Amino acid sequence: MSHSSRRFIPLCVLVSVLSWASAYPVVRLALRDLPPLPLAALRYALAALLAAMWLLVSRAPMPHWRDAPRLLACGFFGITLYNVFFNLGETTLSSGATSLVIATGPIMAGLLAVLFTQERVTGWGWLGSLTSFAGVAVIVSGQKEGLTFGSGAGMALIAAFCAAMYTVLQRPLVQRYGGLTGTAYVLMIGAFFLLPWLREGVAHLSHAPARAWWCVAELGLVPAVIGYGVWSFVIGALGAARGAMMLYFLPPVTFILAFLLEGVWPDLITLLGGVVVLLGVGMSRIKRDSKKAT
Repeated sequence: MSHSSRRFIPLCVLVSVLSWASAYPVVRLALRDLPPLPLAALRYALAALLAAMWLLVSRAPMPHWRDAPRLLACGFFGITLYNVFFNLGETTLSSGATSLVIATGPIMAGLLAVLFTQERVTGWGWLGSLTSFAGVAVIVSGQKEGLTFGSGAGMALIAAFCAAMYTVLQRPLVQRYGGLTGTAYVLMIGAFFLLPWLREGVAHLSHAPARAWWCVAELGLVPAVIGYGVWSFVIGALGAARGAMMLYFLPPVTFILAFLLEGVWPDLITLLGGVVVLLGVGMSRIKRDSKKAT
């Protein structure tokens, strides 16, 4: 990647964080009118339509058959499963708390990247990740359901694992096809797996207020198309482990957007956990581990 292209990485990270952070409160708003799985189907039907239009206009190359398993896995984990569990989690978990639970995704992505792609994370990176996970544990301790299977926090944690899988799996596709082309195919595959709930989603949306239509449009365009597209560039430039660390900035941005859109501010336990998460962010950004510093 050229030096001029690398100058855009901070801007791409900012756009990705802002767009993805908007999904947390907007999904909460949409769930007032739409069930979780039909909402996911509607959102990605729109995103897939926009992705298909872009592929046609740009005359993007067809993916090689050897990449089919990786593309299917990216679509299934990164789009379908992630959004199913994300939406289910937000039925009982607040926007801010959900963002903090999903902040464990970089920990999982770092481990998966070390195991499967030979990337390495510094000692400070691991320590920062564990510290942030401790902050997430504080958040979960304040939830009535706790961290059990079927609880909002449990669903969000599964979504975090799906996001980690996607982060690691997508990098070769970005290098081979480019960020936008690879992401467009992944969005369409994810939407295909959500088709069983699309008809129900259309039925619910036809009787829903204008707020639901606005939410579906925002979710399909901003976090899905723009967020995933720009993020693919970041992962291609930084790698899965380093890129995933940037997602720790999602919770504080989500808190602000949730307050602006929902009028909801996190409680004291959530704020305390958030402080610990942010402390982990700072630690994970230290580039040298203790051995290199000596």
